[in-house]
Amino acid sequence: MPFWKPFQSLTADQRHTFFAGLGGWALDAFDFFLYVFCLKAISQDFHSDVQRVSEGIFLTLAFRPLGALFFGWLAERYGRRQVLMINIISYSVIEFLCAFAPNLTTLLVLRALFGFAMGGEWGVGAALVLESLPAKGRGFFSGLLQEGYVLGYLLASVVFAFFFTHIGWRGMFMVGIIPALLVIYIRSKVSESPAWLAGMHRKSGLGQKQEWKNVIRKYWGRLLFLIVLMSFFNAFSHGTQDLYPTFLQVQEKFNPGSTGMIAIWMNMGALMGGMCFGALSERIGRRSAIILAALLAIPMIPLWVHAHTLGGFALGAFLMQFMVQGAWGIVPAHLNELSPPSARAILPGFAYQIGNLVMSKMAPIQAGLAEQHGNNYAAVLSWTVIGVAICLSVVTALGKEARAATLDVRPEEETETS
Repeated sequence: MPFWKPFQSLTADQRHTFFAGLGGWALDAFDFFLYVFCLKAISQDFHSDVQRVSEGIFLTLAFRPLGALFFGWLAERYGRRQVLMINIISYSVIEFLCAFAPNLTTLLVLRALFGFAMGGEWGVGAALVLESLPAKGRGFFSGLLQEGYVLGYLLASVVFAFFFTHIGWRGMFMVGIIPALLVIYIRSKVSESPAWLAGMHRKSGLGQKQEWKNVIRKYWGRLLFLIVLMSFFNAFSHGTQDLYPTFLQVQEKFNPGSTGMIAIWMNMGALMGGMCFGALSERIGRRSAIILAALLAIPMIPLWVHAHTLGGFALGAFLMQFMVQGAWGIVPAHLNELSPPSARAILPGFAYQIGNLVMSKMAPIQAGLAEQHGNNYAAVLSWTVIGVAICLSVVTALGKEARAATLDVRPEEETETS
């Protein structure tokens, strides 16, 4: 099936909404990964070690749940569209301010604030998109939407590969103001979620508040399951992505240009994996597709961290992220289908970001273990993939599925199948 064919079934408004959600998530990830690429340079500039600088990743991930809860609450009360615009402006401005940090402490504080602003984007953007699109083809659009994260990583890879030697890490953060321009597109082209608008005609603000409390009481078990699931998902992605550029530079001695080129191939594989497994989930189910992608990551380890040439590492990175992001591509649809309609802007994003919080020490722990064993990042990365892929598969298999459920505003019409 041609790539563009699913888009032919969408209206102009639906296409604008999808690309706004995709762009918001992509540029969010772009700003996040600029920091990941600059860990070594920042540590040298501030006379620190990579483990200490990588605490910035921890702080970003740790503050994302607060942002998810705050901006998700705003989106339930005031609409997805305008809150999404506030989100994008917030994280873009904070990213720009990082360029002027006089010391590491200030930079770490700014990364925490960036995490708060970044935390709301995924839940709000995913709710806006998936509530606006038809159920048919949701797996494909979910896969492509989630790979906005990969597009952001890919864009950061390109900027790092071709511009870092000229502008340095401070210049990289200045480039991070660019996502704010997306707000112009959203303001002029994107409509509010029809599900949210329909809900506003039927509910008062007080009713919304009370319903949210009822949702927590009624669905606390589901929320707990989603948090556990997203904890392993975040370990899967951050455990294979955040320190991989550092592994290439420190252990394999690749220069910034070569590191950036390998990362480009890595993200091309991730993009293709998300779309392929997202579409596959329409046929074999969300859970089966996630488990298949997770387990197929394990055989990719030897080429991923033990290749002998730049081309070998590029191929290994391509295949590894094809599987990692193949599993991730199913997440937006799966979480939104499992979430109660009255809290769809909050619950998926909150569970996602709590999962981030649970695994927020992943990069510092990995870096510390590697440095304790002679900078052996390869061993740490390998064992991470094996352990996390198995745990993710088990947890996914224990969960439920609601493939193609109607994403409306009526809790009583939720559909759930085992």
